[in-house]
Amino acid sequence: MANETLDELVDNFALFDDWEERYRYLIDLGRTLPAMDDALKTEDNLVKGCTSRVWMQADLKDDTLHFVADSDAHIVRGLIAILDRAYQGQPLSNIDKIDIKESFAKIGLDQNLSPNRRNGFFSMVERIQSFAQ
Repeated sequence: MANETLDELVDNFALFDDWEERYRYLIDLGRTLPAMDDALKTEDNLVKGCTSRVWMQADLKDDTLHFVADSDAHIVRGLIAILDRAYQGQPLSNIDKIDIKESFAKIGLDQNLSPNRRNGFFSMVERIQSFAQ
């Protein structure tokens, strides 16, 4: 599952008939995230604009983005897993080319998440894009 591309992830969400199943799948995705060291859960690594607590820390290796992130909310961990599929290991030159809004809409999250969760998701995207700059 960790090697799924963003397009495969969109296709997988389409397999579910209702949003109850899609939320379960989203939560399951969050469970696949690697653990984030508690030492990285600092005030500096908190993502501003998220209702839930979200920590994100990035490293650049050979001009590629590598990050770890965690949240205290299951659904948000699933959203982080989506971002992981989209951005993890990407060359810095590709970060701005990833149309995460389109994938977000194709999955249906734009209409089925609360406004606070949507805002938090895009706050995480902004944080990732700032890492790449």
